[in-house]
Amino acid sequence: MGLVRVKAKVWNVESPENIREAALLADTGAIYTVLPESFLRSLGVRSTGRRKFRLANNQILEKEVGIIGIEVNNIKTHSITVFGDENVYLLGVVTLEELGLEVDPIKGELRPLELLLM
Repeated sequence: MGLVRVKAKVWNVESPENIREAALLADTGAIYTVLPESFLRSLGVRSTGRRKFRLANNQILEKEVGIIGIEVNNIKTHSITVFGDENVYLLGVVTLEELGLEVDPIKGELRPLELLLM
């Protein structure tokens, strides 16, 4: 299985004219989307608070989070993002589900998620 990389448009929900493109790695192990703090600040994204996260090495970190607009495969949503370290561009599971997409590990791409309404 290869890595699934996607192109996305990301914007500040309070100022939608502040938009940038980014290449993200779809990470089914990440709950939230993670973008570099400098990238988010350049868009004017504001922190809405802090949350604790456990890393793969069992370390616990507290990071700022905020709300972004994001478009992948011509589908748009608003989603929580983590103010991350430089060069970390991850598309998390919450954002994938909000977009109605899932990772196809065989084809190495995103595909529509079967959306349930019950």
